Amino acid sequence: MEFNLQIIFSYLFYAFCVVTGVQLFYFWGIFARFAFYRKKTPANNLPPVSVVISAKNEYHNLKDKLPSILNQNYPDFEVVIVNDASDDETIFLLQDLEREYKHLKIVNITQDLNFFRGKKFPLSLGIKSAKNEVLLLTDADCIPSSPNWIRKMAGNFDSKTEIVLGYGPYEKKNNLLNMIIRYETIMTAVQYFSYTLAGMPYMGVGRNLAYTKSLFIKNKGFISHYTISSGDDDLFINKAATSRNTSIEIHPDSYTVSPAKNIFRDWWYQKRRHLSTGYYYKPKHKFILGAYSGSLVLMYLLFVTLLLAKFYVYIVLAIFAVRLISKLVIFKKSMQRLNENKLLLISPLFELFLLGLFPLILLANLVIKQSKWK
Repeated sequence: MEFNLQIIFSYLFYAFCVVTGVQLFYFWGIFARFAFYRKKTPANNLPPVSVVISAKNEYHNLKDKLPSILNQNYPDFEVVIVNDASDDETIFLLQDLEREYKHLKIVNITQDLNFFRGKKFPLSLGIKSAKNEVLLLTDADCIPSSPNWIRKMAGNFDSKTEIVLGYGPYEKKNNLLNMIIRYETIMTAVQYFSYTLAGMPYMGVGRNLAYTKSLFIKNKGFISHYTISSGDDDLFINKAATSRNTSIEIHPDSYTVSPAKNIFRDWWYQKRRHLSTGYYYKPKHKFILGAYSGSLVLMYLLFVTLLLAKFYVYIVLAIFAVRLISKLVIFKKSMQRLNENKLLLISPLFELFLLGLFPLILLANLVIKQSKWK
């Protein structure tokens, strides 16, 4: 019996080595591409740009944040605001601003004709109304980090680039939930930036995303996933992005900053919406993302099992330490790239927390349908 257990734990040890090796491959083979990324000199073209924003009952956000977009330091741009059947004072605010800013265009939806919910219908109308080829998308609750936001994002477009992925951090606050949200946002950005640099772009975030109008039309907009309330950003990028037509922009002036959720329940619903789209990714993207998550779960389970069994304890600890150090090195460099700080030492605990939380969110999505985006 003791001999059989020895064999079983030997196999578990080998499995632990394999899955930890997979983790190290992701860190040094993929995520290091972003951590040690040195941006090449951008094309610095200044094409005409249409900023497109869908807004539903966003009076206060638009009042506070829209002027920072309307006053961008850029020679030729318009701002297209789609008022999605708001029942607050949004339309009156927009009409007042329209008189002051001639480059503001209002697309007013007076009746709620959006049978599938989500932003895809109003965004499609805004994109159709945009006069320029380069589209820059953000949300009504986002504020550019600088007057050069459009310049930094649009400067990446050239004859080959049709998509530019930007970064959308959340406001920093001194509480645990905010740190968890920011950590998860950083790790998501590290992944989609890294995979893009590895020639496998699979998503972007609607808070800060640019692509061409002709690409949108060529891919028939959001039609292939129109009935899904979320995914106006990542599902479109998952379909339209290639290794040749996608670029990233991470200069601090290019960020758009959003307010983070203050209540865990609100963040839970937000993550349910975000994670619900992963099922519709291309099979190859689901595989590479699933292999990372799956190897991470197995690594922790095997690590705990081998420690409890006191099997090769020092070797197991040493292997785990190599993986931990690799994560801290890559995460620290990535945080520097994204102008983030003060999350490094606590990041392993956040990793464990999210590792337990995300399966619960995915299970909730299977059991409970969620269609409301706002």
